[in-house]
Amino acid sequence: MFSSFSGKYIEVGVDEVGRGCLAGSVVAAAVILPLDYYHDTLTDSKQLSFDQRETIEIDIKNDAIAWAIGEASIEEIDKINILQASILAMHRALDKIFETSQLTPELILVDGNKFKPYNFIPYQCVVKGDSKFFSIAAASVLAKNYRDKKMIELSKNYPEYAWESNMGYPTPTHKKAILKYGLTPYHRMTFKPCAELIATNELKQKPK
Repeated sequence: MFSSFSGKYIEVGVDEVGRGCLAGSVVAAAVILPLDYYHDTLTDSKQLSFDQRETIEIDIKNDAIAWAIGEASIEEIDKINILQASILAMHRALDKIFETSQLTPELILVDGNKFKPYNFIPYQCVVKGDSKFFSIAAASVLAKNYRDKKMIELSKNYPEYAWESNMGYPTPTHKKAILKYGLTPYHRMTFKPCAELIATNELKQKPK
């Protein structure tokens, strides 16, 4: 893991979580860490247990120069597609960084290979960046923890879908529940299993 891409600029790492889900919003985080930052267990959030992420989140929030969460709604995902909604969530996280941070980021490090220019600031896309740079990994942990907690809370009203364990991803249990119980207002209607149910005129929709 690297502390910095440039070695000299103020860098902000950004990452999103929930892109492949059938339900729930897409969430992004942005994090500015000290230039020489090091953490002995911080890595891609997908490689960490729930307890590890909870502990690391405390460290990130204590150590970060600035951090923020951004989000794009289910309605926005269905309207503009998941890629554009993911970028929108990242831009919103960056908006909050600019509102709250005393430092102005000079370089944006983005996990993945797709992004749109933001505020005329140079950016660098890094495939699997959450396993290469601490700032991106930190963003992935904050975004995942925030989104997972939202899905766990939603699951209390929709226990049939097991969101407390699958977090809205298309697991066999989740897809079977969609076929049996229909769709909720938190499902992404344009995603294939949901769209197929609508196309067959078998749509049953639960209220919020």
